[in-house]
Amino acid sequence: MKAYKIALGGIISALCLLTMFMTGIFPALSILLPMISGIFMMIMVSEISIGWAFLTYISVSLLSLILTFDKESVLLFIMFFGHYPITRFIINRIKSKPLRTAVKISVFNICVIAFFLFTTYILKLTAFLEEIKAFGKYGIPAILIFVNIIFILYEYNLNIFYEIYRKKLKPFLKKNNISE
Repeated sequence: MKAYKIALGGIISALCLLTMFMTGIFPALSILLPMISGIFMMIMVSEISIGWAFLTYISVSLLSLILTFDKESVLLFIMFFGHYPITRFIINRIKSKPLRTAVKISVFNICVIAFFLFTTYILKLTAFLEEIKAFGKYGIPAILIFVNIIFILYEYNLNIFYEIYRKKLKPFLKKNNISE
């Protein structure tokens, strides 16, 4: 069983790293590819555990910093898309749907604001800040509303991808003796 966990962690890590590496080749997909990398983390949670998924996330995060060209995409993965698909399994244990939704939106907004502050004030990437200033005092609220709508769509799609995995891919893999 331990060999299976290590092997699956290696496969998921390789898929994530390949996807993250492609952000340097396809810059137009610099947000979509970290999202896809995060989806692989759901497989780790489903097949092994949340703890193993976090270990995989940490290893992919560190290796992505070293191996990939698009560091902004790596930061998106590290600060949200890599850990959120894992974290949402914990959040989904909350029985109250309104509270669960509020926690998910809060986690997202904390991550978005942390990403913005980190890239703007620590890494000194101020181009985005200059673009926001063009919209005046409504720039930041408008962007927050927009990214929250995108998050709701992302959350909905995570549910779809997980159900596809659980109902279609996982039974196929088990039937063909590909998993465990």
